[in-house]
Amino acid sequence: MIIGEKLGDIIYFLAQMKIPLIKSTFYKEKETKQALCDFIMKAPKLSMGEQCASFEQKFSLWQGKKYCVMFNSGSSANLALIQALLNLSILSKGDYVGFSSITWATNVMPLIQNSLIPIPIDVEISSLNISPDTLSNTLAHTNIKALFLTNVLGFSDDIVAIRKLCSEKNILLLEDNCESLGSEYNGVKLGNYGFASTFSFFVGHHMSTIEGGAVCTDDDHINSELLKVRSHGWDRQLEKTERFEIRKKHGIKEINAGYTFYDLAYNIRPTEINGFLGLNQLQYLDETINKRQNNFEALKSIYNNPLFEKISPKMTKNSNFAFPIVCKKTETKKECIFKSHIAGIEIRPILSGTMTSQPFFKKYFPRQKAKLPNSQYISDNGFYFGNNPELTDANVALLIKTFSQKISAHNYV
Repeated sequence: MIIGEKLGDIIYFLAQMKIPLIKSTFYKEKETKQALCDFIMKAPKLSMGEQCASFEQKFSLWQGKKYCVMFNSGSSANLALIQALLNLSILSKGDYVGFSSITWATNVMPLIQNSLIPIPIDVEISSLNISPDTLSNTLAHTNIKALFLTNVLGFSDDIVAIRKLCSEKNILLLEDNCESLGSEYNGVKLGNYGFASTFSFFVGHHMSTIEGGAVCTDDDHINSELLKVRSHGWDRQLEKTERFEIRKKHGIKEINAGYTFYDLAYNIRPTEINGFLGLNQLQYLDETINKRQNNFEALKSIYNNPLFEKISPKMTKNSNFAFPIVCKKTETKKECIFKSHIAGIEIRPILSGTMTSQPFFKKYFPRQKAKLPNSQYISDNGFYFGNNPELTDANVALLIKTFSQKISAHNYV
């Protein structure tokens, strides 16, 4: 008889995946793929152009921000934002920048790549996010110039109080909102609390352009700088008056104007395919957000299981793309993994775990000894499964049944 981990491995490969993290590349997939094929056949160009510009305008209106700059990924959006802040001398090399210790790697990597000092800040178990208390604990011994806050899995803690604290301490607040598109705190969409915010349109997130991302802001200067950072450092996407002023300032002659590079930058542009898909999927965004919210309301009964921590962020709208569970004991997590394999439910760790434990972070900051007990607890005991808008009532019922009752692994051996 095969027991333990070997049996779990076999079940994992043999079980039909009933509830994958995502079910489709796009919402309304058949119609979207057909529309994409038609667009490609008729499009005069596929490099960045009118579709991307139109998406930027409509997404900024939907989000409630003055500007949106689209990129080829959410990770590129993070990189571009940090580079733009350095180019404008809003940040300087060597500045301390706080970040959520439970986050994605490419939230932290741009800080290291740009010679900033990343300062991990612990999160609350009840919200998976930085709170005013955990931020205050860090500020008691470290002065930070900026806070790159990650709104984890559709949640936030008291971001109103965090913004107030940042304002009082003259800390630049930035939001990584790649996982929380459409979530609201105090009736305001996340991504609208900081100086600028980043978004992801990767396949597994709220709205798919296959790969894609954006930065939203109300600031004129950061918007203009992002347009340069996105495209080699040149001025081609700037408004006519801005192009005239920057060329005059640097004494650029007309023949050289299109090939003048003004500051450090990249080529991280989206394509017209990304822009087209963004416009296509934007029409469904409110619908899919409401489906995620309804799913979450049904699924949160799982937190009544006494074996799990109660995750209870005080959100006015929960638009999370994955439902997190934090077990009180690691043995319970192992049991849940086994149960997931049996039921055909795809599960993942909660993001990247404690970021300071990642090899790249230890390589560049081997002496970083921040105390992050809550983050480590979440990393050791947590996992998530998908909350996608294509979950059926039967899917939701299976998820609740699987995780609401204690079922010992030995019952399957």
